[in-house]
Amino acid sequence: MAKLVHGAFVGGFATRLRANRLTGSSQRWASTTASKQQVATQLARAPPAEVIEDDQEVNYGRRARALLEKDKLKDKLDLTFEDHNAAFKSKTTMEVLRALFVYKLCGIDMLVDNNEILMKFGQKVLGKALFAEIMKRTFYGQFVAGPDTVGIAPTIARMHSFGVKSILDYSVEEDISQEEAERREMDSCVSQVDARPESPVPGVGEDKEFSEELGRYQAHKEFGDRRIGVTGARTFFYQGEANCERNLENILRSIETVANTTQTTGFAAIKLTALGRPQLLLQLSEVIARARRYHEEVTGMKGQVIEAHVTPETYEAKLEAAGVPSEKPEVKQFLDNMTYDRFGVIHLFNWSRPWPELLEDQFRVPNLKTGKLEPLMSALTEEEAEQFRNMLGRIHTVFQAAKDMDVRVMVDAEQTYFQPAISRITMEMMTKYNKEKAIVFNTYQCYLKEAFHNLEMDLEQSDRQGFFFGAKLVRGAYMNQERARAESLHYEDPINVDFEATSEMYHRCLSECMRRISLYKKAGGEMVSLRLFVCSFALSVWSLRCLVSNFLLSICRKR
Repeated sequence: MAKLVHGAFVGGFATRLRANRLTGSSQRWASTTASKQQVATQLARAPPAEVIEDDQEVNYGRRARALLEKDKLKDKLDLTFEDHNAAFKSKTTMEVLRALFVYKLCGIDMLVDNNEILMKFGQKVLGKALFAEIMKRTFYGQFVAGPDTVGIAPTIARMHSFGVKSILDYSVEEDISQEEAERREMDSCVSQVDARPESPVPGVGEDKEFSEELGRYQAHKEFGDRRIGVTGARTFFYQGEANCERNLENILRSIETVANTTQTTGFAAIKLTALGRPQLLLQLSEVIARARRYHEEVTGMKGQVIEAHVTPETYEAKLEAAGVPSEKPEVKQFLDNMTYDRFGVIHLFNWSRPWPELLEDQFRVPNLKTGKLEPLMSALTEEEAEQFRNMLGRIHTVFQAAKDMDVRVMVDAEQTYFQPAISRITMEMMTKYNKEKAIVFNTYQCYLKEAFHNLEMDLEQSDRQGFFFGAKLVRGAYMNQERARAESLHYEDPINVDFEATSEMYHRCLSECMRRISLYKKAGGEMVSLRLFVCSFALSVWSLRCLVSNFLLSICRKR
């Protein structure tokens, strides 16, 4: 039954809805999406959260004052989560009983572990029609908002009447075997050419420990099925460029649906692995790891480049001291292409350059012995380079559409071997699309040891480059998978030691975001905009094992 709820999230003050695959007109923005007029009708039909019964002779002034008083009472939040009347007032008695029944079944490991076998057996015994109706009234009814963009409108309208906003998430998955998943993963994550850089860091001798660390950014068949051990996140496997285009169309329809059904107050969520070949994310993640190691060799400072606050002049002097003359054209080109401000270097590369140029250059840095520019990125075939360009083009298309329709989009976090690339791409999308408001949101997994550090560095980048910062804090969905992979491939476990450490990390990240809010408020005239969109602690009353926390915020300071 885990399959049935895969990718769906319900709880707290945010609700993730399922947007099913649609076929329709070739017009990108013409679809079966509910219009604003349809939604307005649904909103009008939706039952109000509070009904004031009063004599018809009462004047409108007294009625308005009564409504205001009711609103004041409604705004008092119960932070103990013990007011069951407030928590379930949007639900009918049957809906509450259904939720209890469904969650109780989801807590039975035998049913969850054998859900596919049981579903096939149910279809065989009851027939597909009857089985589908039963599922619609139980599991689908609990976790799925509707069959299509028109069908979800009443659900969105009803929740909106109780002050609950929506997150639309395209989460359709194929039911494929583990063997097929492993085959697809290996085919899509292994390059067609074996042309990795000769040395992990140009000009530096063999570093066995770092070479083992880079092994995490290689595909391994035993971990090819990324669904294993994951029940709270959907998984996409690469099936060619045509399938990525179909995923793009459905994501665009989800964004359009958010705009039309929530009057731009909702969110859409995407996964970058749905939009391109995952091998490219692995290679880019490896480039980021190599760049940090190169930075450490040159400056002697560990960590991300941005936190060292090293000026280009200091970098030039360090290269000179290492025996690399800065007057060489290649070295001068490398120094000129750095991204920096008055506080120091932000990135070794100019990520604002057209990505085809970056790919063609293969992220070259001066060899610390010869001064010759050498690549940090493995060579790409012509086909792979085109696939990378296609992927980036799709990502830009998503965020341009979101900006045009004034819809906020959250980029979901994925496995740690993809995440450096996902976060880097997302931050660069922020620099382009978050200039006026927060459109792009990055996700931070607080079960990771480096979560706070990554959040802190990204906040610094947004502050220094002057764009709106959008973030979602979550605990994480891949813990067992990540730990098993780290142990098998002999690199450090990226996960916090226990649940308490993860909670502490979450609260630390949340506190830092709140500290920034306070800091920017005190800045007075420097403040352009600050928006706290949603803060939800979704607590399952049915199972202590279920604890999900989300935090979304956007921050910007005037440059």
